[in-house]
Formats: sequence, structure tokens, C-alpha cells
Amino acid sequence: MTESKKKAGWLWPFGVVATGLGAAGVVLFRGCWHSKMSWPVRYQNRSYQVCLGCGIKRLFDVTAFRAYGPYSYDLNNLIARDESPQTQTETDPTIHRTAS
Repeated sequence: MTESKKKAGWLWPFGVVATGLGAAGVVLFRGCWHSKMSWPVRYQNRSYQVCLGCGIKRLFDVTAFRAYGPYSYDLNNLIARDESPQTQTETDPTIHRTAS
């Protein structure tokens, strides 16, 4: 067997092992993917969901039946953030501005 074929024979298993270790590292460093969420729970006239893997919470809209907003471990912080007035600048759609 030639020297180049011996090197090629060892290269393939090394690549498989390196790819597997890289994927395992991504999963470990990424943490929880929040893929298993609980059914909506009601608290202080708000609904929220809890991740069954790590316990993080997210607000839930029961009329649209979907979660919204950021994730947080502090439910009171999420409720306060949702109740706070958002500063949005509204512009009149009838006013046309030039590009220059």
C-alpha cells in the first residue's frame, strides 16, 4: 500500500470523529432549545408557558394561541415589560418625504 493511501485511510475516520465532537460541543454550549413548552398557565391575568427542560418562562397570548416576547426566568419582569408603554414614533402616512 502506498503512503498516500495510508494517509487517506486515517483521514476519513478522523473527520467523522471531529464532526461528531463539533456537533456535541454546539449542543453543550447552546444549552436548552426550549422545544418542550408546557401548556399555558394563568397568573395575575396573564398567561405564560414554562420550558420543561430548563424552567424559563415566556408570555402567551390565549386569543392567538401563541407565545410572544422574550424569555426570562423572572415572571414579574416579563409582566412589567409587557405592561410598560412602548415608545413608538408614529408618522403620518400622508406626508411624503423626499429621498434626499
